[in-house]
Parts: sequence; C-alpha cells; structure tokens
Amino acid sequence: MPVGLLTLELHIPDAHSLKDKRQIVRSLKDRLRRHFNVAVAEMEYQDVWQRSIIGVVTLSTAEQHVEESLQLVLREADRLLGPVLVNHVVEMI
Repeated sequence: MPVGLLTLELHIPDAHSLKDKRQIVRSLKDRLRRHFNVAVAEMEYQDVWQRSIIGVVTLSTAEQHVEESLQLVLREADRLLGPVLVNHVVEMI
C-alpha cells in the first residue's frame, strides 16, 4: 500500500509571535484536513515565529491516486499561502 508524504516549508515574515504563526498554521491544517481527508502535522520549528515545516500524509491502494491527491493538496496550499510557501517535497514511502 503506497503512502505519500508532502512536506511544505513555510516562511511567515509577518508573524511577530508564536500566536501569529500558529493561527496561519492551524488554518492551513484545518482546511487541508477538511477538504482532502489527509493527515497534517507541524513537523519542525514549533518554537520559531517565522518558519514551519508541515507534513501531509495520505495513502491509497494505487500510487497514482496518492500522487494526484498530494498534487491537489499542494495546489491548494500554494493558493492559500502564496509566497509564504517557499519549498515542497513529495515522497512515496
């Protein structure tokens, strides 16, 4: 059973506190979970104001479905975050 991991690297220059950052991260996580039925978690930089690494995981019986799902998630994240999304990596596990 293929498992896909999408890693999103964020730089949030307008965040002036952890509260500012967490509001953006929480909003992104909630939206992706709700719309795509994926697991989402902040993986790194939990105590840094302006940076975050978000992991998105999904699985399916078909690798093509996993890849398509993660591409849709990536497009939505890019649409929501714009220049805040500085890098991404898609891995099949």
